[in-house]
Amino acid sequence: MNIFTALLLGIIQGLTEFLPVSSSGHLVLFQKIFNIAEPALFFDTMVHVGTLVAVVTVLWSDILAILRKLVQPLSGYLIIATIPTVVVALVFKDVIERAFETGQFLGFAFLITSLLLACAELLTRQIKGLQHRKMNWFDAVIIGFFQAIAIVPGVSRSGSTLSGSLFRKLDRDFAARFSFLLSIPAILGALVLQLKDLLRGGGAAAAGNLPAFESAASQHAIEVSTGIGAAAIIAGTLSAAVTGYFAVRLMLKIVREKSLWGFAFYTGVLGILVLVDQFVTGIIF
Repeated sequence: MNIFTALLLGIIQGLTEFLPVSSSGHLVLFQKIFNIAEPALFFDTMVHVGTLVAVVTVLWSDILAILRKLVQPLSGYLIIATIPTVVVALVFKDVIERAFETGQFLGFAFLITSLLLACAELLTRQIKGLQHRKMNWFDAVIIGFFQAIAIVPGVSRSGSTLSGSLFRKLDRDFAARFSFLLSIPAILGALVLQLKDLLRGGGAAAAGNLPAFESAASQHAIEVSTGIGAAAIIAGTLSAAVTGYFAVRLMLKIVREKSLWGFAFYTGVLGILVLVDQFVTGIIF
């Protein structure tokens, strides 16, 4: 892998991990377009680290507040919202792996992301005056189930959790921050599995062996040659961290001040194009 490829993959990872467009869906799409087989594990792990650094840097004040007082409602909500995804990922592990391998649900999944974002915008804009309320445990359960939907490549984790928060009439700024805080257990979970494989001496990890948390850090770091040099690894890690940092900040601003219609339009068009190719042209799938 050369430095340019590593930079490109890092940029793609950093953007799609935090923008509501589905990193896992873009992984499958790029795999099909460029006939990519499997990720290089160490490169995956390092780009994961870059992504983690990005979200922790932006949300450091929120994280510090949690660390200073671990026993608090927000900590419990993060745990509750993570559980449904873990359960669904374990129960439907084989189905998830096939979805990553074949991409057969990809077009419909992108359309689901588009629909979630569009409905969230329509609903929350109409009831804007009712949005500002505190989160409760039932909200966490609902958001957790929305995150569980994102086990399917093409359904955005950030988009689904953000939509779930907005459906529950939570404040838009809090909804975005909670969605990104919820990404931290997802990224850490993928890192733990990757490090375990590295310690076992594994050379590569299939996307299906990772938790279905839509962690693009491990999924977009693709082995395109027989070896990866230190310069490429550093370039990919830094580009993922820098791009991810700006993507998180951009999303916080967009959710707070603008709308999600652009992302809904993008994933909708992408879903239609994928479906046309899957059922008509057959150029990629």
